[in-house]
Amino acid sequence: MIEARRPVWRERLATLARRAEALPARADDIAIAVTSIGDPEAGEGALMAALREAVLARLTGYGTPESALAAALEDLPRGTTGEPTLDAVGHCAALVAEAFAMPRLQADAFVFRATDAERRRRGERRAATRLARETQAAEERRLKEWESSLVGADAVPGLLGCTRHEAERWMRAGIIPVARRVAVRRGGRMVQEPEFDPAALDALRGEIAAWRRADAGERPAEARDARGEPRGETKRISNAAVARIAGLDRYAAHFATARALDRRIIACLGPTNSGKTYFGLSRLAEAESGLALGPLRLLAHEYREALEARGVPTSLSTGEERIRVPGSRHTAATVEMCPFTNPVDVAVIDEIQMLADPERGAAWTAALMGVPARQVIVLGAPDAAPMVRRIAQLCGDPLEEVRLERMGPLSAAPVPVPLAEIGRGDAVIAFSRREVFALRAELLRRGRTVAVVYGALGPTVRRAEARRFREGEAEVLVATDAIGMGLNIGPLRRVVFSALTKYDGKDDRPLTVQEIKQIGGRAGRFGGEHAEGIVAVLEGGGDPREIARALKAAPEAPDDLRPPVAPDAEIVAAVAAEMGTDSLFGTLRRIERAVLRRDDPNYRLGDLSTQMAIAAAVDGVRELSLLDRWTYAMCPVDERDEGIQRLSDWAVEHALGMAVPPPRAGRLPPPDRAGQDTLQLAERVHRRLVAWRWMALRFPETYRDLETALAESRRLNEWIEAVLSALPSGRSRSVAGGGDAAPRGRGPRRKTFSGPPRRGPPNAGFRTGGAPRREP
Repeated sequence: MIEARRPVWRERLATLARRAEALPARADDIAIAVTSIGDPEAGEGALMAALREAVLARLTGYGTPESALAAALEDLPRGTTGEPTLDAVGHCAALVAEAFAMPRLQADAFVFRATDAERRRRGERRAATRLARETQAAEERRLKEWESSLVGADAVPGLLGCTRHEAERWMRAGIIPVARRVAVRRGGRMVQEPEFDPAALDALRGEIAAWRRADAGERPAEARDARGEPRGETKRISNAAVARIAGLDRYAAHFATARALDRRIIACLGPTNSGKTYFGLSRLAEAESGLALGPLRLLAHEYREALEARGVPTSLSTGEERIRVPGSRHTAATVEMCPFTNPVDVAVIDEIQMLADPERGAAWTAALMGVPARQVIVLGAPDAAPMVRRIAQLCGDPLEEVRLERMGPLSAAPVPVPLAEIGRGDAVIAFSRREVFALRAELLRRGRTVAVVYGALGPTVRRAEARRFREGEAEVLVATDAIGMGLNIGPLRRVVFSALTKYDGKDDRPLTVQEIKQIGGRAGRFGGEHAEGIVAVLEGGGDPREIARALKAAPEAPDDLRPPVAPDAEIVAAVAAEMGTDSLFGTLRRIERAVLRRDDPNYRLGDLSTQMAIAAAVDGVRELSLLDRWTYAMCPVDERDEGIQRLSDWAVEHALGMAVPPPRAGRLPPPDRAGQDTLQLAERVHRRLVAWRWMALRFPETYRDLETALAESRRLNEWIEAVLSALPSGRSRSVAGGGDAAPRGRGPRRKTFSGPPRRGPPNAGFRTGGAPRREP
């Protein structure tokens, strides 16, 4: 009787919890409440009482009332306004006080402080949001007004008081600054026409006589101001001035230490499993000092371990973690953490084909142009060769190319692979978290043991899952295309794509040749158990001939060989000073519009969309300096988990002088009873901790409870790994089953797998393709 009622109680409690504005209930609280009820006639009052007890028990697991309250406020229903009411905050604080058995007076004081602090925070948030919105509108209006004041080349002679021929000559010589170039149609084709700033031209009228003397072959007299001092260029806020200050069209010169060294670049390029990493790390281990730079924190750890295994003491530097080894002269780091001032003998930059990545490519440009190493070894796919050559030329560095061939054969399976034939040593590649878990569930149902790797997992868990597969604890690996980044998976018999298309955030598209080569090339291992690698596609997932064509295809150069570049803190500060603004959004907006012409022959501007979105959110927090706000804009956040809004809230608390507590997940159910909701919660909190720890290394006085953050990260890593390694039992629902723990005694809900899951946006917005947006 009771067992039959529990599904109904679960659904009813979920509805009641959504209506209860002041109860911070989660799915696992509902599951525990349902299992605690022993009366088959229990009504709504008894259901809510059980749920309340489950919530109280969970809140005590946060350790302190302050941590419990912060977590509870995250769990409160948001309603139509996007935030709980202040009354709900007060009731929630009272619930926390009850959970920690506070005496009446202490509880009242706690509730008052919590409500008052939330009122202050909301006031500051509203003020910051309003100021940020007004600043953004003002900067956009300022830019629009300036652009509408610009004039064409025909107006230049009249504004300068010179002849048309003189103006044309000085424009060709670059003496007259171009404000911007606009695309116009002339004679049936699009051309770039220059436009000029009248105010800037008016300021140049005093230079005309000197220009004419120079045209006549005379040495121009030095321009002087009214006091007789040498006069510098007139300060003007034109695009030309912004571009000059930013200097992104002279980006190589930005790295003074690297340009002062006699650098030599060695490009070691080849397909997957060709020995590139061994080549680079061997050279690095032989050097007196060096750097190993890669795309992922996980790989930075692997570089460090490989060097330490060769007897080379090595430190670690990632966005959220530092390991200082006394006496070490080698460092393993993520590319974004490349140091630019301390020279070393050898630097290795891995996955150099990431130069073409639209989101992170600028970090590889900066590393290759700016790493202060006498010998720079770049590793990656042959497709990257043209861009590496372009950068070497821009830097004036000699380039040596080393080509490696794959050490074991790689072939395409002639026919699709049925899911029933997936076995030991196979890796099945999916393109969303949802697909990963659907495939995992079906393979488990068929009696296989499975390890999983996908982008939402932290580095520690990814390595643990890879170890389970490598050491034979799991027969099959189900992974997203994140494994193409060099994670040490071990010998793979086959790489089997679930489909030959992927959703890229906008549309379904075919896999590129490079994606098939990079991911499929993980199959096989020279001298290992599976010397020959096989690349295949699941039955119903596509035509195997597409794989065969991709594996035989020649390297494809990117469409645009110009390396992407992006501003750093020094450039942002210089441009803001030139503009006379304290608006980070306005500064980045002008950089986006001004620093590089669309037809610049050498460089293109990298993606600044995330930095601009964060800048727009934090620009109203003027108690923080412009460069502090720029630091916030560089923080890696998950935009699908309201990451930008959370970062803005942290900035407000920072400005108020408050400590920002680390995110906490609270009580978690036993791993073998965990469902999708709780697993995703743990993954979300772990990603929030990544951002928090990143900020803690920059603002330790505000993000001060690092030990708690580290402990919570370890706890979540261990719990997530335990969930992923747990087999479904007759007492719980599979993680892939879509819910939290089922009532005791019920078996897992079975699903029939009928080919690859339908294509479309990944479940819960998880980004799975390639590298993360920004790796700290």
